[in-house]
Amino acid sequence: DPKVVGITPAMASGSGMTKYSQEFPDRFYDVGIEESHAATFSAGLAAGGIKPFCAIYSSFSQRAYDQIIHDAAIQSLPVIFCFDRAGLVGEDGATHHGAYDLSAYRAIPGMTISAPKDEKEMKNLMYTALKWDKGPFIIRYPRGNGEGVDWKSSPFEELPVGKAETLMEGSEVAIIAIGPVVNRALEAAKEFPGKVGVYNFRFLKPLDADTLEHIARTYAHVITIEDGCLKGGLFGAIAEYLAEKKHLIDIKGLGIPDEFVLHASQTSQREKCGLDKKSIANFLRNFLANHK
Repeated sequence: DPKVVGITPAMASGSGMTKYSQEFPDRFYDVGIEESHAATFSAGLAAGGIKPFCAIYSSFSQRAYDQIIHDAAIQSLPVIFCFDRAGLVGEDGATHHGAYDLSAYRAIPGMTISAPKDEKEMKNLMYTALKWDKGPFIIRYPRGNGEGVDWKSSPFEELPVGKAETLMEGSEVAIIAIGPVVNRALEAAKEFPGKVGVYNFRFLKPLDADTLEHIARTYAHVITIEDGCLKGGLFGAIAEYLAEKKHLIDIKGLGIPDEFVLHASQTSQREKCGLDKKSIANFLRNFLANHK
């Protein structure tokens, strides 16, 4: 697609855009350490019919919050924001955690917010965003390795915007998860067959109301899991929905606590926040034992 343009504020290597810049030098712009300009520049290109993919580290997108609202969202311009380093970043340090994007951007009208569980879903979300024309489209993805799925040979698939994916049905506890932690939740839930359901809410906004209504009818308990701050993110969105609809269902949240996570490896940070398979399985085991 000759209208596709890549934009980054001095994060080409970190965001994986080096190869793109070499293959399409006339459609690549590194604007320097100017996140706010990257957002406004992308909005201007979108207004002119170009399809901009703006790649920014999640934590540094905070510097462009005003521009994302005023220059992209208010005008309903289809800018695709690729938020790299979403979630816990390990050795990059406390300044780089992409902990607040789900909460911050969920508050903005007209935003579409997505997070793939693996490489294949990321590929399809990028393809879906390319087809989207109803406003800004955020795709958040983590630092580090993928899940090892075969994404190169899989065909492009346009995903239904705002629809969740049912991975496992259960009878007692529904896990609603977003992003790569979906895989850890599924691995943990398999230790409790028939009891735990797992739902991949790859879209935080808009929320899948149909799937939420099914969950509210089927389960007595909901556990949300996200690699973002619990305050206002997936946990906040689901809790708000259930409260507004007057569903009397117990809800707990796993995610990044209300504190700054200090420098460490990603593995130890995920263990500290309870976002690894073992921690999720232990949480489920204790939860089920206490809710017989």
